[in-house]
Amino acid sequence: MSNATPSASPSAEPLAPGALNSPARVLTASVVGTTIEFFDFYVYATAAVLVFPTLFFPNNDPTTALLASFATFSIAFFARPLGAVVFGHFGDRVGRKTTLVAALLTMGISTVVIGLLPSYSSIGVLAPLLLALCRFGQGFGLGGEWGGAVLLATENAPPGKRSWYGMFPQLGAPLGLFLSSGVFWILLHFISQEALLSWGWRVPFLASIILIAVGLWVRLSISETPAFQKTIDSHERVAVPVAELFRHHKRSLALGTFVALATFVLFYIGSAYLLSYNIKVLQMPFLDALEVQLLGSVVFGIFIPVIGKLAERFGRREMLILTTVLIGIFSFFLPALMTNGEGTIFLFVVLAMMLMGMTYGLIGTALAAPFPTAVRYTGSSITFNLAGIFGASLAPYIATWLQANYGMTYVGYYLGVAALITLACILLSRKNEV
Repeated sequence: MSNATPSASPSAEPLAPGALNSPARVLTASVVGTTIEFFDFYVYATAAVLVFPTLFFPNNDPTTALLASFATFSIAFFARPLGAVVFGHFGDRVGRKTTLVAALLTMGISTVVIGLLPSYSSIGVLAPLLLALCRFGQGFGLGGEWGGAVLLATENAPPGKRSWYGMFPQLGAPLGLFLSSGVFWILLHFISQEALLSWGWRVPFLASIILIAVGLWVRLSISETPAFQKTIDSHERVAVPVAELFRHHKRSLALGTFVALATFVLFYIGSAYLLSYNIKVLQMPFLDALEVQLLGSVVFGIFIPVIGKLAERFGRREMLILTTVLIGIFSFFLPALMTNGEGTIFLFVVLAMMLMGMTYGLIGTALAAPFPTAVRYTGSSITFNLAGIFGASLAPYIATWLQANYGMTYVGYYLGVAALITLACILLSRKNEV
């Protein structure tokens, strides 16, 4: 196979119309897959707050146990770039469809195994080590899932519809968050907190078996994307996509990573950190805290298609700039919204997840835009998952530490700095790079 021409302009490589897959099948496959993947990912995030500190990290100090739980939570984000490189390589060499099936299985098996793990009281220190290994597997699988799902949608998009099609796989995040929070909410309505800690926490992880089967059925029913098929037919695949990226697309990788920074910081402050803050600091009952998270996931999901339509009309870059500025403004109000009781917490989650929907709905298409088809799977996956390391992996940990040591004002500063960095990188990017 010959190497792709380094100078090929991404914008000169339109995403081919005339797909073999119907729009309904493409969009269903992209959103179902990401919903399952993010359900698995967020089930862990919820359990990391509700049960893992007690079951896997027993400590006399609840804050220390929570920080240890969040540390294992962060492992997945460091595994995700590795998954992006490995699955991206096969996605750009073998094809989008086959690679997406493999990523789904990797993520799903890791999640099911978590549901079978014995706790610290049974096997001691081996329990958190096995939990960390499974969390690594979750991150490795998700590292290969997201980029492929976005390309499945955007590479089947008709001209002028990339932002709209690219929005659909992003819906998997709020749907996965809603389902994962909803499962724990339902469990706590039917079993006691003691039963949840004893056996109930395992149910969401084991239930992934059903979701995996559905996801595989949908994924196996689709054909390869037209854009990738064109790359095969014209012998444009590259031997080592990651080497091609770092040789010819370093600027796009660097800017893309930090274009997504504020997206990740905002989301994990508004989800995993907020859940722990409501329970540990505000002493909110588990059910009430989960209801806040359910509300946030609904608002998050509503604003993804809203921003998709606005981007088609006013431009994706322009909407990204506007949303990032609004996130920066919101950071100044964060301390007041989070420290004035439960009433303002609801306002906080509505505003945070509205902005989250607006930025997340655009970020998939934006991160795929700079890369030619031959390295697009690897490039978009690496930028997204590197952003996960810088913006998400330690966000709950950093926010918890800042709040405990310096107060909520510094959590606001943290989000504000992330928004400023993201805005600078958007402005530094050329128009066809976001």
